[in-house]
Amino acid sequence: MNQQHQRESLAALTLGAVGVVYGDIGTSPLYTIKEVFSKDTGVLLDATHITGAVSVIFWGLMMVVTLKYVVLILRADNRGEGGIMALTALAAQAAGSTARKRALLLLTGVLGAALFYGDSVITPAISVLGAVEGLEVVTPNLKPFILPISVGVLLGLFIVQRHGTGVVGKLFGPIIVLWFGALAVTGVAEISKQPAILQALNPLNAIAFLREQGWHVFVAVGAIVLALTGAEALYADMGHFGSKPIRIAWTGLVMPALALNYMGQGALLMRDPSAIENPFFRLFPSSWLIPAVVLATLAAVIASQAVISGAYSMTKQAVQLGFLPRMQVLYTSAKESGQIYLPEVNWVLLVAVVMATVGFGSSTALAGAYGIAVTVTMFITTLLTFFVVRHGWGYPLWLSLAATGVFLVLDALLVASCSIKFVQGGWFPLVIGGVMFTVMATWKRGRELLLDSIRSDDPELLPFITAMAEEDLPRTPRTAVYAVANPGTVPQALMHNLKHNQVLHERNLILTVVFHDVPWVPFNERVKVEPLVRGFWQVTVNYGFKNTPDIPQALELCRPHGLDINLFETSYFLSRETVVPTKGAGMAHWREKLFAAMSRNAGSVAGFFRLPNNCVIELGTRVQI
Repeated sequence: MNQQHQRESLAALTLGAVGVVYGDIGTSPLYTIKEVFSKDTGVLLDATHITGAVSVIFWGLMMVVTLKYVVLILRADNRGEGGIMALTALAAQAAGSTARKRALLLLTGVLGAALFYGDSVITPAISVLGAVEGLEVVTPNLKPFILPISVGVLLGLFIVQRHGTGVVGKLFGPIIVLWFGALAVTGVAEISKQPAILQALNPLNAIAFLREQGWHVFVAVGAIVLALTGAEALYADMGHFGSKPIRIAWTGLVMPALALNYMGQGALLMRDPSAIENPFFRLFPSSWLIPAVVLATLAAVIASQAVISGAYSMTKQAVQLGFLPRMQVLYTSAKESGQIYLPEVNWVLLVAVVMATVGFGSSTALAGAYGIAVTVTMFITTLLTFFVVRHGWGYPLWLSLAATGVFLVLDALLVASCSIKFVQGGWFPLVIGGVMFTVMATWKRGRELLLDSIRSDDPELLPFITAMAEEDLPRTPRTAVYAVANPGTVPQALMHNLKHNQVLHERNLILTVVFHDVPWVPFNERVKVEPLVRGFWQVTVNYGFKNTPDIPQALELCRPHGLDINLFETSYFLSRETVVPTKGAGMAHWREKLFAAMSRNAGSVAGFFRLPNNCVIELGTRVQI
C-alpha cells in the first residue's frame, strides 16, 4: 500500500510539473519556426536549411535543457529548493570565503533575478499574442481583433490573481498534457508525409547549418533561442515538485512532444513553403483551427501564470533576503504556503505587460525583445553552478570546469546572438532588469547604511538595560516586545517609551528577526532565547527565505526555553525610521533619495510579521544616512 501511495504521489507531482513547469517552453512552438525563417534572419527556406535549423533546435533542447538543467543543475538544490535566488545563496555560502567575494556572488545572482522580471513581462505578452494570432489563420478578417482580444485575456489573467491559483491550478496539468498531445499528434502527421525531416536527428546537420551561416550565425541562433526560453522554470519550480517528477515529465512527455512538433513544422515547410506565414497553426486541419486557437490560448495563459507566480515567489524571497522593501503578501490558500499574491507586483506587471503587448503589437515584434534577458539569466545560473560544484561539492578544478565549461560557452553564444536584437526590442527587458537591479542594490546598501547610522548613534544595549533594571521604575504586568534590526543597541522604541511614559514592562523582549540564505529553518531551530538582566530577554527568531514570518507563532516556541509569554498580554513596540538623505559619504545622493522614498512606502512591519493590529505601538525617529 505504501509503494502504491508513493507511485500515486509521484504521478500527481509529475502531472503538476507538466502543468506548471513546462507551460512556458511548451508554447515556444507557436512562434519559433516562424521567426527562424523570417526576413530578418536571412535563412533560406529550402529543405537543407529547414533540416539544419530543426536539427539545431533539437540538439539545443538536448544540450541546454536535458544535459544542463535536467542532468546537472537540478542536482544543485538548496535544501530541496531551486531558482536563481536559492542558487545564489548556495553559491555564496560555498564560495564566499571573503566578504567581498560573497557580496560579488550575491550581486551576480541579484542581476539574474532582476532580469527575471524582464522575462515576466515578455512571456505573457508573446505567449498570448502568439496564440490569439491563430485567428488570422481561421480568417484574415479577424486580424483587427487580435490585439484587443490579447489585451482582454491578459487583463482577465491579472485580475483573477487575487483569488489565488489553487482551483485553476488543478486544471493546469490536464490542459497542458492535452496541449503536448496535440503537439505530438500534429507533428507525427506531417512527419509521415515528409519523413526526410528525420535527418534533423543527426547532429552533423546542425553543425553544418551553423558553419554555413558564418558570422550570420548569431542572427539565426538569436531566433532559434526562442525554443529554449522557459528552461529556467525547471530549476525554479524544483521546490514545488522535486527533481524526479520534473525529470520524468521532461523525458517522458515534454521533450518528445516538442521534438515531434518542431520536426512536423519542418516537414510541412518542406512540402509547402507558403505555410511560413504561421507554420504552427497550419499543422491543423481547417476544421480544428478554432479548437486549436482556444487550446493554444489556454496553454499561453498557463505559461503566463507560471511566470507571474514565479515573480511573486522571487519578490518574496528577495524581500526576506534584504534586497527589496517589505510588501503586502496575501496567502491565497489555507494549505499551500507557496500560493501567494502580492498586489503591488501584480499591478506593476499588468501595466508593463499591457504596454509591451500594445507597444510591440505582434509576436514577431516581441520576438526581438525576447531572449536576451533569459539567456543572461541562464549564463549567470551556469556561472553560479560552477562555484557550487567547485566549492560546495568539493570537486577538483578540472572536473568543475569540464562540468560547466561547455555550457558557459554555449550560454555565451546564446547571449551574443540575442544581443544583436538589442535595437529591435532587446533593450526593453534589459531596461526592466536594469531598473530592478538598481532598486535591489540600492535597498540592500541603504539598509546597511541605515543600520550603521543607528549603531553609531544609539547606546549599547547591555549597560543601558542594566542601569534600567537597577532603577525603581514602575513596571506594568505585561510583556513588551521591541523589534530591532541591530540587537547590540538600545531600541529607539524603548527609549521613546521610557522618555514619554516613564514605565517598564515586567517582561521586555529585545526581538531580532534573522533571515538566513537557506530555504527553510525548522521549528526546533526557529527561536533562540538568552536572559540578559532582570525583566529583559534577547530573543532571536530565525527564518529561511521560503518561510512565512509569524512572530506570535514564534513567541509561543519560547516556552521550552523557559520564557512563557501570554500573547493576550503582549504589546509590540516598533521603530519607524524616517530616512534623511545627506550629501557626502554613503551612496550617491539620488540613490539615497530613492532609498528614502522606498523606505517611506515600504509595507507595514506589523502586517509583514503578522502582528495583531490592536497590540502594536509604532514610534518614529529620523535617521541620517
